[in-house]
Amino acid sequence: MPTFHFTAMDAKGSEQEGTVEASNQNAAIASIREQGLFPTEVYEAGSAAEKKKGKKPAPRKAKKKSSSDMMKMQIRLPSFMIRVKTKVLMSYTRQLATLINAGLPLLRGLQVIYRQEKNPALNQATAGLIESIQTGSTFAEALGQHPRIFSRLYVNMVRAGELGGVLDVVLIRLAEFMEKAQRIRSKVVSAMVYPVVVLCMAVAILTFLMIVIIPKFEAIFDDLLEGAGLPFLTEVVLNTSRTFAARAPFVLAAVFGFVVLMKLIKKTARGAYGMDWIKLHIPLFGQLIRKTAVARFTRTLGTLMTSGVPVLQALSIVRDTAGNEVIAVAVNKIHDSVKEGENMAQPIGNSGVFPPMVVSMVEVGEETGELPEMLMKIADSYEDDVDNTVAGLTSIIEPLLIIFLALVVGTIVVALFLPLVSIIGQLG
Repeated sequence: MPTFHFTAMDAKGSEQEGTVEASNQNAAIASIREQGLFPTEVYEAGSAAEKKKGKKPAPRKAKKKSSSDMMKMQIRLPSFMIRVKTKVLMSYTRQLATLINAGLPLLRGLQVIYRQEKNPALNQATAGLIESIQTGSTFAEALGQHPRIFSRLYVNMVRAGELGGVLDVVLIRLAEFMEKAQRIRSKVVSAMVYPVVVLCMAVAILTFLMIVIIPKFEAIFDDLLEGAGLPFLTEVVLNTSRTFAARAPFVLAAVFGFVVLMKLIKKTARGAYGMDWIKLHIPLFGQLIRKTAVARFTRTLGTLMTSGVPVLQALSIVRDTAGNEVIAVAVNKIHDSVKEGENMAQPIGNSGVFPPMVVSMVEVGEETGELPEMLMKIADSYEDDVDNTVAGLTSIIEPLLIIFLALVVGTIVVALFLPLVSIIGQLG
Protein backbone atom coordinates (compact mmCIF):
# COMPACT_ATOMS: atom_id res chain seq x y z
CA MET A 1 0.00 0.00 0.00
CA PRO A 2 1.45 3.47 -0.93
CA THR A 3 2.79 5.79 1.76
CA PHE A 4 1.71 9.44 1.78
CA HIS A 5 3.53 12.31 3.46
CA PHE A 6 1.33 15.10 4.81
CA THR A 7 1.45 18.52 6.42
CA ALA A 8 -1.58 19.34 8.59
CA MET A 9 -2.86 21.76 11.24
CA ASP A 10 -4.28 20.62 14.57
CA ALA A 11 -7.21 22.23 16.44
CA LYS A 12 -4.90 24.78 18.11
CA GLY A 13 -3.42 25.88 14.78
CA SER A 14 -0.05 24.13 15.22
CA GLU A 15 1.53 22.63 12.12
CA GLN A 16 2.36 18.90 12.08
CA GLU A 17 4.02 16.57 9.56
CA GLY A 18 3.82 12.83 9.24
CA THR A 19 3.08 9.81 7.03
CA VAL A 20 0.06 7.61 6.50
CA GLU A 21 -0.58 4.48 4.42
CA ALA A 22 -3.61 4.53 2.14
CA SER A 23 -4.80 3.18 -1.20
CA ASN A 24 -4.99 6.65 -2.79
CA GLN A 25 -4.71 10.35 -1.96
CA ASN A 26 -8.42 10.77 -1.06
CA ALA A 27 -8.23 7.86 1.35
CA ALA A 28 -5.09 9.41 2.88
CA ILE A 29 -6.88 12.73 3.39
CA ALA A 30 -9.82 10.94 5.06
CA SER A 31 -7.44 9.05 7.34
CA ILE A 32 -5.67 12.27 8.35
CA ARG A 33 -8.97 13.98 9.18
CA GLU A 34 -9.98 11.01 11.34
CA GLN A 35 -6.97 11.86 13.51
CA GLY A 36 -8.47 15.31 14.19
CA LEU A 37 -6.07 17.08 11.82
CA PHE A 38 -6.73 19.41 8.88
CA PRO A 39 -4.41 18.53 5.95
CA THR A 40 -2.83 21.34 3.96
CA GLU A 41 -0.51 19.17 1.81
CA VAL A 42 -0.71 15.46 0.98
CA TYR A 43 1.64 13.76 -1.51
CA GLU A 44 2.81 10.21 -2.22
CA ALA A 45 6.29 9.13 -1.12
CA GLY A 46 8.74 9.14 -4.04
CA SER A 47 6.47 11.31 -6.19
CA ALA A 48 7.50 14.44 -8.07
CA ALA A 49 5.78 16.53 -5.42
CA GLU A 50 8.09 15.11 -2.75
CA LYS A 51 11.20 15.80 -4.84
CA LYS A 52 10.01 19.32 -5.52
CA LYS A 53 9.36 19.86 -1.81
CA GLY A 54 12.84 18.59 -1.01
CA LYS A 55 14.37 21.30 -3.20
CA LYS A 56 12.73 24.17 -1.33
CA PRO A 57 15.42 26.25 0.40
CA ALA A 58 13.25 27.27 3.35
CA PRO A 59 10.82 25.16 5.39
CA ARG A 60 7.19 26.16 5.94
CA LYS A 61 7.78 27.07 9.59
CA ALA A 62 10.28 29.74 8.59
CA LYS A 63 7.66 31.27 6.30
CA LYS A 64 5.12 31.29 9.11
CA LYS A 65 7.59 33.03 11.40
CA SER A 66 8.22 35.65 8.74
CA SER A 67 4.49 36.37 8.54
CA SER A 68 4.37 36.77 12.33
CA ASP A 69 7.32 39.13 12.23
CA MET A 70 5.53 41.21 9.60
CA MET A 71 2.51 41.47 11.91
CA LYS A 72 4.72 42.60 14.79
CA MET A 73 6.34 45.25 12.55
CA GLN A 74 2.91 46.62 11.59
CA ILE A 75 2.30 50.29 12.41
CA ARG A 76 -0.08 50.57 15.37
CA LEU A 77 -3.05 52.87 14.83
CA PRO A 78 -3.92 55.34 17.63
CA SER A 79 -7.09 54.49 19.58
CA PHE A 80 -9.17 57.35 18.14
CA MET A 81 -8.59 56.00 14.60
CA ILE A 82 -9.79 52.48 15.44
CA ARG A 83 -13.21 52.52 13.81
CA VAL A 84 -14.80 49.69 11.85
CA LYS A 85 -18.13 50.12 10.06
CA THR A 86 -20.82 47.54 10.68
CA LYS A 87 -20.84 46.50 7.01
CA VAL A 88 -17.08 45.82 7.07
CA LEU A 89 -17.27 43.81 10.32
CA MET A 90 -20.28 41.91 8.97
CA SER A 91 -18.35 40.89 5.82
CA TYR A 92 -15.32 39.96 7.95
CA THR A 93 -17.45 37.74 10.21
CA ARG A 94 -19.13 35.99 7.28
CA GLN A 95 -15.78 35.31 5.58
CA LEU A 96 -14.36 33.79 8.77
CA ALA A 97 -17.48 31.64 9.22
CA THR A 98 -17.18 30.38 5.63
CA LEU A 99 -13.50 29.45 6.06
CA ILE A 100 -14.14 27.59 9.33
CA ASN A 101 -17.16 25.83 7.85
CA ALA A 102 -14.97 24.72 4.91
CA GLY A 103 -12.70 22.85 7.35
CA LEU A 104 -9.88 25.33 7.96
CA PRO A 105 -8.62 25.68 11.52
CA LEU A 106 -9.40 29.00 13.19
CA LEU A 107 -5.79 30.18 13.14
CA ARG A 108 -5.38 29.36 9.45
CA GLY A 109 -8.64 31.13 8.63
CA LEU A 110 -7.50 34.27 10.46
CA GLN A 111 -4.19 34.18 8.58
CA VAL A 112 -6.04 33.98 5.26
CA ILE A 113 -8.23 36.96 6.21
CA TYR A 114 -5.21 38.91 7.50
CA ARG A 115 -3.51 38.71 4.10
CA GLN A 116 -6.52 40.11 2.25
CA GLU A 117 -8.15 42.51 4.77
CA LYS A 118 -7.95 46.12 3.50
CA ASN A 119 -9.38 47.93 6.52
CA PRO A 120 -6.31 49.02 8.54
CA ALA A 121 -8.02 48.83 11.95
CA LEU A 122 -9.45 45.38 11.28
CA ASN A 123 -6.18 44.21 9.77
CA GLN A 124 -4.33 45.34 12.90
CA ALA A 125 -6.90 43.62 15.11
CA THR A 126 -6.58 40.39 13.11
CA ALA A 127 -2.81 40.44 13.63
CA GLY A 128 -3.43 40.78 17.37
CA LEU A 129 -5.94 37.89 17.30
CA ILE A 130 -3.43 35.61 15.56
CA GLU A 131 -0.70 36.52 18.04
CA SER A 132 -2.99 35.95 21.05
CA ILE A 133 -4.21 32.56 19.80
CA GLN A 134 -0.65 31.46 19.08
CA THR A 135 0.24 32.21 22.70
CA GLY A 136 -2.59 30.02 23.99
CA SER A 137 -5.59 32.36 24.33
CA THR A 138 -9.06 31.33 23.21
CA PHE A 139 -10.69 33.17 20.34
CA ALA A 140 -13.15 34.90 22.69
CA GLU A 141 -10.32 36.05 24.97
CA ALA A 142 -8.44 37.40 21.97
CA LEU A 143 -11.53 39.28 20.75
CA GLY A 144 -12.02 40.76 24.22
CA GLN A 145 -8.67 42.55 23.86
CA HIS A 146 -10.18 44.73 21.09
CA PRO A 147 -13.35 46.21 22.66
CA ARG A 148 -13.47 49.15 20.23
CA ILE A 149 -14.10 46.72 17.37
CA PHE A 150 -15.73 43.63 18.91
CA SER A 151 -18.62 44.33 21.28
CA ARG A 152 -19.56 42.35 24.40
CA LEU A 153 -22.33 40.75 22.35
CA TYR A 154 -19.80 39.60 19.75
CA VAL A 155 -17.33 38.25 22.32
CA ASN A 156 -19.91 36.35 24.37
CA MET A 157 -21.53 34.76 21.34
CA VAL A 158 -18.12 33.59 20.13
CA ARG A 159 -17.39 32.21 23.63
CA ALA A 160 -20.66 30.24 23.52
CA GLY A 161 -19.81 28.97 20.02
CA GLU A 162 -16.38 27.80 21.16
CA LEU A 163 -17.80 25.97 24.17
CA GLY A 164 -20.49 24.30 22.06
CA GLY A 165 -18.18 23.47 19.15
CA VAL A 166 -20.36 25.42 16.70
CA LEU A 167 -18.21 28.49 16.11
CA ASP A 168 -19.01 28.66 12.39
CA VAL A 169 -22.77 28.56 13.08
CA VAL A 170 -22.48 31.29 15.71
CA LEU A 171 -20.42 33.49 13.39
CA ILE A 172 -23.06 33.14 10.67
CA ARG A 173 -25.74 34.12 13.20
CA LEU A 174 -23.65 37.12 14.20
CA ALA A 175 -23.34 38.21 10.58
CA GLU A 176 -27.11 37.82 10.06
CA PHE A 177 -27.78 39.74 13.28
CA MET A 178 -25.57 42.62 12.13
CA GLU A 179 -27.21 42.60 8.68
CA LYS A 180 -30.70 42.92 10.14
CA ALA A 181 -29.63 45.53 12.70
CA GLN A 182 -27.95 47.55 9.92
CA ARG A 183 -31.03 47.26 7.71
CA ILE A 184 -33.43 48.56 10.36
CA ARG A 185 -30.98 51.35 11.31
CA SER A 186 -30.74 52.38 7.65
CA LYS A 187 -34.53 52.45 7.38
CA VAL A 188 -34.84 54.78 10.37
CA VAL A 189 -31.98 57.03 9.22
CA SER A 190 -33.43 57.30 5.70
CA ALA A 191 -36.76 58.35 7.21
CA MET A 192 -35.01 61.13 9.14
CA VAL A 193 -32.86 62.40 6.27
CA TYR A 194 -35.63 64.05 4.26
CA PRO A 195 -37.15 66.06 7.15
CA VAL A 196 -33.72 67.19 8.34
CA VAL A 197 -32.69 68.32 4.84
CA VAL A 198 -35.94 70.23 4.33
CA LEU A 199 -35.68 71.90 7.74
CA CYS A 200 -32.06 72.92 7.09
CA MET A 201 -33.05 74.41 3.74
CA ALA A 202 -35.96 76.23 5.35
CA VAL A 203 -33.70 77.72 8.04
CA ALA A 204 -31.15 78.77 5.42
CA ILE A 205 -33.80 80.43 3.24
CA LEU A 206 -35.41 82.23 6.19
CA THR A 207 -32.02 83.44 7.43
CA PHE A 208 -31.19 84.83 3.98
CA LEU A 209 -34.58 86.58 3.73
CA MET A 210 -34.38 88.04 7.23
CA ILE A 211 -30.80 89.33 7.00
CA VAL A 212 -30.43 90.30 3.31
CA ILE A 213 -33.75 90.74 1.50
CA ILE A 214 -36.15 92.25 4.06
CA PRO A 215 -33.79 95.11 5.16
CA LYS A 216 -33.58 96.23 1.50
CA PHE A 217 -37.37 96.32 1.23
CA GLU A 218 -37.51 98.30 4.47
CA ALA A 219 -35.23 100.96 2.94
CA ILE A 220 -37.44 101.10 -0.16
CA PHE A 221 -40.58 101.57 1.95
CA ASP A 222 -38.95 104.42 3.92
CA ASP A 223 -38.07 106.25 0.70
CA LEU A 224 -41.40 105.80 -1.11
CA LEU A 225 -43.91 106.05 1.76
CA GLU A 226 -42.10 108.95 3.47
CA GLY A 227 -43.03 107.88 7.01
CA ALA A 228 -46.55 106.66 6.20
CA GLY A 229 -47.90 103.72 8.18
CA LEU A 230 -47.32 100.13 7.05
CA PRO A 231 -49.76 97.21 7.18
CA PHE A 232 -49.74 95.22 10.43
CA LEU A 233 -48.36 92.04 8.78
CA THR A 234 -45.52 94.02 7.20
CA GLU A 235 -44.65 95.63 10.53
CA VAL A 236 -44.48 92.21 12.18
CA VAL A 237 -42.15 90.85 9.49
CA LEU A 238 -39.90 93.95 9.58
CA ASN A 239 -39.65 93.86 13.38
CA THR A 240 -38.80 90.19 13.26
CA SER A 241 -36.10 90.88 10.69
CA ARG A 242 -34.58 93.68 12.81
CA THR A 243 -34.56 91.51 15.91
CA PHE A 244 -33.10 88.54 14.05
CA ALA A 245 -30.33 90.61 12.40
CA ALA A 246 -29.40 92.36 15.64
CA ARG A 247 -29.41 89.21 17.77
CA ALA A 248 -28.23 86.59 15.29
CA PRO A 249 -24.90 86.06 17.11
CA PHE A 250 -26.76 85.61 20.41
CA VAL A 251 -29.15 83.14 18.74
CA LEU A 252 -26.23 81.10 17.37
CA ALA A 253 -24.53 81.17 20.77
CA ALA A 254 -27.77 80.07 22.44
CA VAL A 255 -28.17 77.17 19.98
CA PHE A 256 -24.56 76.10 20.51
CA GLY A 257 -24.95 76.35 24.27
CA PHE A 258 -28.15 74.32 24.17
CA VAL A 259 -26.44 71.52 22.21
CA VAL A 260 -23.49 71.45 24.63
CA LEU A 261 -25.87 71.45 27.61
CA MET A 262 -27.82 68.50 26.17
CA LYS A 263 -24.60 66.54 25.71
CA LEU A 264 -23.54 67.24 29.29
CA ILE A 265 -26.96 66.24 30.62
CA LYS A 266 -26.89 63.02 28.61
CA LYS A 267 -23.63 62.04 30.32
CA THR A 268 -25.41 61.87 33.68
CA ALA A 269 -27.54 58.84 34.58
CA ARG A 270 -30.73 60.82 35.30
CA GLY A 271 -30.24 63.08 32.32
CA ALA A 272 -29.77 60.18 29.92
CA TYR A 273 -32.82 58.42 31.36
CA GLY A 274 -34.95 61.56 31.02
CA MET A 275 -33.89 62.25 27.44
CA ASP A 276 -34.48 58.64 26.40
CA TRP A 277 -37.90 58.74 28.09
CA ILE A 278 -38.76 61.83 26.03
CA LYS A 279 -37.62 60.03 22.88
CA LEU A 280 -40.02 57.16 23.58
CA HIS A 281 -42.97 59.54 24.14
CA ILE A 282 -42.33 62.22 21.52
CA PRO A 283 -45.22 62.63 19.04
CA LEU A 284 -44.96 60.79 15.70
CA PHE A 285 -41.40 59.51 16.22
CA GLY A 286 -41.94 58.07 19.71
CA GLN A 287 -43.70 54.94 18.46
CA LEU A 288 -41.03 54.39 15.82
CA ILE A 289 -38.23 54.63 18.42
CA ARG A 290 -40.11 52.31 20.81
CA LYS A 291 -40.71 49.66 18.13
CA THR A 292 -37.07 49.86 17.06
CA ALA A 293 -35.93 49.38 20.69
CA VAL A 294 -38.26 46.38 21.18
CA ALA A 295 -37.01 44.79 17.96
CA ARG A 296 -33.41 45.29 19.03
CA PHE A 297 -34.05 43.88 22.52
CA THR A 298 -35.82 40.74 21.32
CA ARG A 299 -33.42 40.01 18.46
CA THR A 300 -30.32 40.48 20.62
CA LEU A 301 -31.70 38.34 23.45
CA GLY A 302 -32.99 35.69 21.04
CA THR A 303 -29.69 35.51 19.15
CA LEU A 304 -27.70 35.13 22.37
CA MET A 305 -29.97 32.43 23.79
CA THR A 306 -30.06 30.55 20.48
CA SER A 307 -26.26 30.56 20.45
CA GLY A 308 -26.14 28.95 23.90
CA VAL A 309 -25.43 31.96 26.12
CA PRO A 310 -27.06 31.50 29.59
CA VAL A 311 -30.16 33.63 30.09
CA LEU A 312 -28.79 35.77 32.95
CA GLN A 313 -25.59 36.51 31.05
CA ALA A 314 -27.63 37.24 27.92
CA LEU A 315 -29.82 39.73 29.82
CA SER A 316 -26.69 41.46 31.17
CA ILE A 317 -25.33 41.85 27.64
CA VAL A 318 -28.68 43.11 26.34
CA ARG A 319 -28.81 45.64 29.18
CA ASP A 320 -25.37 47.00 28.28
CA THR A 321 -26.12 47.15 24.54
CA ALA A 322 -29.73 48.41 24.70
CA GLY A 323 -28.92 51.91 23.42
CA ASN A 324 -31.73 53.40 25.50
CA GLU A 325 -31.55 53.99 29.26
CA VAL A 326 -35.27 53.36 29.81
CA ILE A 327 -34.98 49.95 28.14
CA ALA A 328 -31.72 49.26 30.01
CA VAL A 329 -33.35 49.94 33.41
CA ALA A 330 -36.29 47.70 32.48
CA VAL A 331 -33.94 44.89 31.37
CA ASN A 332 -31.99 45.23 34.63
CA LYS A 333 -35.22 44.67 36.60
CA ILE A 334 -36.03 41.66 34.41
CA HIS A 335 -32.52 40.30 35.09
CA ASP A 336 -32.97 40.65 38.86
CA SER A 337 -36.40 38.96 38.77
CA VAL A 338 -35.14 36.04 36.69
CA LYS A 339 -32.15 35.71 39.04
CA GLU A 340 -34.60 35.27 41.91
CA GLY A 341 -36.35 32.43 40.08
CA GLU A 342 -39.25 34.18 38.34
CA ASN A 343 -40.26 33.68 34.73
CA MET A 344 -39.38 36.38 32.24
CA ALA A 345 -42.91 37.28 31.10
CA GLN A 346 -44.15 38.80 34.37
CA PRO A 347 -41.26 41.29 34.91
CA ILE A 348 -41.44 42.24 31.22
CA GLY A 349 -45.10 43.11 31.73
CA ASN A 350 -44.44 44.96 35.00
CA SER A 351 -41.78 47.15 33.39
CA GLY A 352 -44.42 49.12 31.47
CA VAL A 353 -42.02 49.55 28.54
CA PHE A 354 -42.88 46.57 26.36
CA PRO A 355 -46.24 46.19 24.57
CA PRO A 356 -48.71 43.51 25.73
CA MET A 357 -48.09 41.43 22.60
CA VAL A 358 -44.43 40.98 23.59
CA VAL A 359 -45.46 39.86 27.08
CA SER A 360 -47.96 37.33 25.70
CA MET A 361 -45.54 35.85 23.16
CA VAL A 362 -42.74 35.57 25.74
CA GLU A 363 -45.16 33.80 28.09
CA VAL A 364 -46.10 31.34 25.34
CA GLY A 365 -42.42 30.80 24.52
CA GLU A 366 -41.63 29.98 28.14
CA GLU A 367 -44.55 27.58 28.40
CA THR A 368 -43.59 25.70 25.21
CA GLY A 369 -39.83 25.77 25.91
CA GLU A 370 -39.16 27.71 22.69
CA LEU A 371 -38.40 31.15 24.10
CA PRO A 372 -35.40 31.92 21.81
CA GLU A 373 -37.41 31.09 18.68
CA MET A 374 -40.36 33.16 19.96
CA LEU A 375 -38.07 36.14 20.62
CA MET A 376 -36.79 35.96 17.04
CA LYS A 377 -40.41 35.90 15.76
CA ILE A 378 -41.21 38.98 17.85
CA ALA A 379 -38.15 40.73 16.38
CA ASP A 380 -39.22 39.85 12.82
CA SER A 381 -42.73 41.14 13.51
CA TYR A 382 -41.56 44.44 14.98
CA GLU A 383 -38.99 45.00 12.25
CA ASP A 384 -41.76 44.65 9.66
CA ASP A 385 -43.83 47.05 11.77
CA VAL A 386 -40.92 49.51 11.79
CA ASP A 387 -40.76 49.35 7.98
CA ASN A 388 -44.47 50.16 7.75
CA THR A 389 -44.19 52.94 10.35
CA VAL A 390 -41.26 54.51 8.50
CA ALA A 391 -43.22 54.47 5.24
CA GLY A 392 -46.25 56.01 6.97
CA LEU A 393 -44.22 58.74 8.70
CA THR A 394 -42.46 59.63 5.46
CA SER A 395 -45.77 60.02 3.66
CA ILE A 396 -47.07 62.30 6.46
CA ILE A 397 -43.96 64.39 7.08
CA GLU A 398 -43.23 65.28 3.46
CA PRO A 399 -46.46 67.23 2.78
CA LEU A 400 -46.45 68.78 6.27
CA LEU A 401 -42.97 70.20 5.77
CA ILE A 402 -43.82 71.50 2.30
CA ILE A 403 -46.96 73.18 3.64
CA PHE A 404 -45.01 74.69 6.57
CA LEU A 405 -42.31 76.08 4.29
CA ALA A 406 -44.90 77.42 1.85
CA LEU A 407 -46.82 79.19 4.63
CA VAL A 408 -43.73 80.86 6.09
CA VAL A 409 -42.28 82.01 2.77
CA GLY A 410 -45.74 82.97 1.50
CA THR A 411 -46.41 85.08 4.60
CA ILE A 412 -43.14 86.96 4.10
CA VAL A 413 -43.85 87.55 0.41
CA VAL A 414 -47.38 88.84 1.09
CA ALA A 415 -46.11 91.09 3.90
CA LEU A 416 -43.53 92.63 1.57
CA PHE A 417 -45.92 93.18 -1.33
CA LEU A 418 -48.79 94.76 0.62
CA PRO A 419 -47.01 98.15 0.89
CA LEU A 420 -46.05 97.94 -2.78
CA VAL A 421 -49.72 97.59 -3.73
CA SER A 422 -50.50 100.68 -1.67
CA ILE A 423 -47.66 102.62 -3.31
CA ILE A 424 -48.78 101.62 -6.81
CA GLY A 425 -52.34 102.75 -5.94
CA GLN A 426 -51.10 106.15 -4.80
CA LEU A 427 -49.03 106.61 -7.94
CA GLY A 428 -52.05 105.71 -10.09
